Amino acid sequence: MERNDFETESRTSYKRSHKKPKKRRGILRTSLLVFFILILCATGAGAYEFHKLSPSNHFDNLTAIGNPNGNYKQKSGVFNVLLIGSDARKGDSVGHTDSMILVHADLNKHKYYAMSIPRDTRIYLPGEGYTKLTSVQYISQINHGAKQGIIDTVKAVSNLTGVPINYYAETNYQGLESMVDAIGGIDMNVPFNVTLTHPWYKEDKNMTITAGTHELNGKMVTEIVHERDSVPGTDFGRQKLQSQALIAIAKKVMQPANITKLPALAQSMSKFLVATNMSTEDMVSIGLGVKSDFHPDKQIHYLQANGSSQVMFDDVLKADNDEFILDSNQLNTTVEKYFK
Repeated sequence: MERNDFETESRTSYKRSHKKPKKRRGILRTSLLVFFILILCATGAGAYEFHKLSPSNHFDNLTAIGNPNGNYKQKSGVFNVLLIGSDARKGDSVGHTDSMILVHADLNKHKYYAMSIPRDTRIYLPGEGYTKLTSVQYISQINHGAKQGIIDTVKAVSNLTGVPINYYAETNYQGLESMVDAIGGIDMNVPFNVTLTHPWYKEDKNMTITAGTHELNGKMVTEIVHERDSVPGTDFGRQKLQSQALIAIAKKVMQPANITKLPALAQSMSKFLVATNMSTEDMVSIGLGVKSDFHPDKQIHYLQANGSSQVMFDDVLKADNDEFILDSNQLNTTVEKYFK
């Protein structure tokens, strides 16, 4: 869940990019799945001496990109990672953060807590004023480049939630489709009817996927998990679809028949990840921590940050805008219970 001089030309470009909400709001919100991609890559990297990378040793005395509570000491074998889904298309030099999911991984207890941070969350951005969280990456990229855009987004989410964040991983729509196809598709439980109102592929327009378990390829998974307008709770309904896709992927990868596919999957990591500060050793250590005792139905706990939508003045756009105001009491309670 972050320039003082913002040039007129950049501001005009920024406003123009926000005048097409239907396209922007239909962009990928599946960054939670990146966490499992990392696990897949780790499990397939067999050339390392695993005993030197046990999670309790490797994930110890970690530094944090964002750490609003500077004296907070994380336990060994525990880390926090921000999963980012960008709306930048191929060839774009800048993009908005369209999805932010904060994951707390406890490799000692084999528990993983994932909390979605709404992209429209209202924040204060130094030098700019109040705006949406999704704008931080875009503004920073314009002024400081792609990498700093990610760093500033991590810091903004850390300041918002009070959670020290050690790692980040960014994905996009093409990455999810490629990954699902690489494991031969998934059997996904769809909790409610989903009608594709803004599909990626025009031939899928107005297709309805009924509630129940379906055998899906990468294309259809990406169609389902970014649908918003037709599902209960809009963004919150979409988050439920993401969690079901994650569990389905976890189950499929852990099938014995798929173990032989993991090395090839690891070699294709660049198809799944746009950017990350996790090293190969980090990923291998994650794999060591999860592969011997991974039960996604019981161990992955999906959380949602609650709040309310309000029309408020956006200092960047210089106009009223729909923004999401987090319930600070609920957020603080969730963070204290599951992320610290």
